Amino acid sequence: MIEFFTSNLWLIWVIISLVCLILELSSGDLFLLCFAIGAAAGAIVAGCGASITWQIIIFAVVSTLSLLLLRPKLIKKLHKPNRVRLSNAEAMVGQEGRVSERIDEGGFGRVAIDGDDWKARSEDDGAIEKDVRVRVVKMDSIIAIVKPV
Repeated sequence: MIEFFTSNLWLIWVIISLVCLILELSSGDLFLLCFAIGAAAGAIVAGCGASITWQIIIFAVVSTLSLLLLRPKLIKKLHKPNRVRLSNAEAMVGQEGRVSERIDEGGFGRVAIDGDDWKARSEDDGAIEKDVRVRVVKMDSIIAIVKPV
């Protein structure tokens, strides 16, 4: 059995490469992909009849070069920087809704926007009656500051 593995070291490198690729699917950070590439290079060198020392050296060099040169380029290409994503509250600015509970003068009420009901106050601290259309001008934590449309 050991004789089989020593004469077919390329097969061990292929198995290592496949295991790294499978594990890479669960992580997605392209780290193990570099070791899979190094193991594939080790398999090629083993198939050419090089000694185990050269196989390990080639594996280490190719893996390191992949980590330093290939991985950053792949990450930049695959994980493009996204535009700023607004949180739920920040995305509310500019939205229109309907007053679901009267906003009292200098006080609070409720505004229905896209199926959600938000605590609200008017921009000028004036009263806004129920069922009036309003637009969110800013958010104060989770309180919508609104003005009539």
